[in-house]
Amino acid sequence: MNSSKASMHRVTLDQFDTDRAATVHAVEPAGGQAAERARQLADIGFVPGEAVTVIARAWPGGDPLVVRIGHSRFALRRAEAACITVEPQA
Repeated sequence: MNSSKASMHRVTLDQFDTDRAATVHAVEPAGGQAAERARQLADIGFVPGEAVTVIARAWPGGDPLVVRIGHSRFALRRAEAACITVEPQA
């Protein structure tokens, strides 16, 4: 997704640009995923209002993503990142 589109609306973290700051808007199960996944993400710090950045993506395919949330770094599968809606920071 290009930066101009991301700055206009909320997107899921799996679709967000690398090396751009964002704020977590919501964490919800995507598609048929269990609510447990959303709870696990919230438990490790993916909560509304928290700053998040996608640092890197594996090559090829972009799975997993390396994500910084607060002062921690995590590797998330794309399916997990799809549960996290973010808003770009200005």
